[in-house]
Order: sequence, then structure tokens, then C-alpha cells
Amino acid sequence: MALQNRLKPLLFHIIVLGLGLLMLYPVFWLLSSSVKPTTEIFTSKGLWPSAITFEHYHNGWFGLRNIQFGRFFLNSIMICVLAVIGTIISSSMAAFSFARIDFPLKKLFFALMLGTIMLPGHVTLIPQYIFFHKLGWVDTFLPLTVPKFLGDAFFIFLIVQFIRGIPRELDESAKIDGCGWLTLFVRIILPLSSPALITAAIFTFMGTWDDFFGQMIYLSDVNKYTVPLGLRLFLDSSGSSNWGSVFAMSVLSIVPSLLIFFLGQKYFTQGIATTGIKG
Repeated sequence: MALQNRLKPLLFHIIVLGLGLLMLYPVFWLLSSSVKPTTEIFTSKGLWPSAITFEHYHNGWFGLRNIQFGRFFLNSIMICVLAVIGTIISSSMAAFSFARIDFPLKKLFFALMLGTIMLPGHVTLIPQYIFFHKLGWVDTFLPLTVPKFLGDAFFIFLIVQFIRGIPRELDESAKIDGCGWLTLFVRIILPLSSPALITAAIFTFMGTWDDFFGQMIYLSDVNKYTVPLGLRLFLDSSGSSNWGSVFAMSVLSIVPSLLIFFLGQKYFTQGIATTGIKG
């Protein structure tokens, strides 16, 4: 019986490890293909290359229409930083208003805000494009960044639920000390809501970094392309696609998202738990 009790956890961990390796196989194949000779990418059956080469990284970074791939990284980072800043500022302020301030038709506005979450983005795509086109924002970063400063319904809801977990006694104590709504928001609520804010920042960064459709719609100048659009330039409809460079730059493109996630993993789990303060 004792041996059986020891074997069950061991067997469970072996199965979980096997499933984890199976799900990671595409990532391993991507890493392997990025350092394989071009002739082996689709012909070799094994993951380990016969010869390791970093030619694909060099060609992908420097050999794309006289534009370094680093420009696409800078464009993506600029858009992501602005999107994160806009989301954090607007969503936190809106969430604080819904969670703490009483105003007329509050429940109605909150319900309408939640209703926008259920509305598919493709439904509003054409009206948004016409609106931005009339403003002269097409082929600029403005359509990809300015809407973030108007709030995101999902993150507003997430932060609202987090703020509701913060005891209202803190609000009363702050008001006794002479704090107004702005001081309460900046000095009390924001610091305690940092896990939820970091969670929203991580989601926003990763969603913006991986966004292909929106960036393809609004950007047409190659010099303004982002990483997803830059990767598409390696694919040629005539059939002469540079797959080695695609895989090499794809490996580099996932590094920022991984770094952001692992650096904020601690706060990410706290934000999802939606608990205000530790006991």
C-alpha cells in the first residue's frame, strides 16, 4: 500500500511532464528550425540539426528590403508602451469611479460597458476605419494607441472587482484625514491595486504585441510596420519564402512577451485572484 501511494504521484508527474513536452514540441521545432540549414528545415525528421548555423538570424535582421528588423521591434515597443500607459490610466480611473463613487445611472452605464465586451470587434471595424480615415489617422500609430486612452471594458471590469475587495474602511480613514477623491485614488487605491494593474498591463502588452489584424488594417508604410507585419514580409506568394528567417525572427519576437510575463508573474496571479490586500 505504501509503495502504491508513492507510485501514484510519480506516475501523475510523469504523465503531466509528457503532456507538457508534447505541447511544447512546436516551440522546440521552431527553435530547432531557426538554426538549421535551409535544406534541412522541412526534410529533417529530428529536432537536432546536423549543423548549427545563425545565418537565418543575420539574414532576417539585416536582409529585408534594406530595412533592419530592429525598426519593427522599435515600432512594436512604441505602440505597446503607449497602449499599456493608456489602458492603465483610463481603465483604473473608470474602475475607481464604478467601484467607489456613486453617481446617477451608475448601474446602467456599468451594464452598457459590460455589453461592449460581448460585441465582436469585427462589427465595429468598418465604422472605426471610416472614423479614423476622416480624421486622417490611417497609416499612423494613432488608431492603435489613442483608443487605449479611452478605456477597455474587460480591464475596467477586472480592476473594479479588485477594488471592491479593498475594505471601505480605508476610504473612510482617508476622508477623515482630509483626502479627496483624487488623493484617495492616487495614494490609497492605486498602490493597493498594483496586482490588477500589472495584470492589465501584461494582457495589454501581449495582446498589442501579437496583434496582426488591426496593424495590417491601419498601417501601410513599411517603415511603420510592427513585428507581426515584418514577419509577413518574409513570405512570398510566388513560393520563394525565406522560412529560415521567418523562424529566426519568430524566436526573437516571442522574447519580449516571455520577459514581460515572467517578470510580472507574481503580480499576475495576485491580480487574477482579485484580492485587495493581504491578511
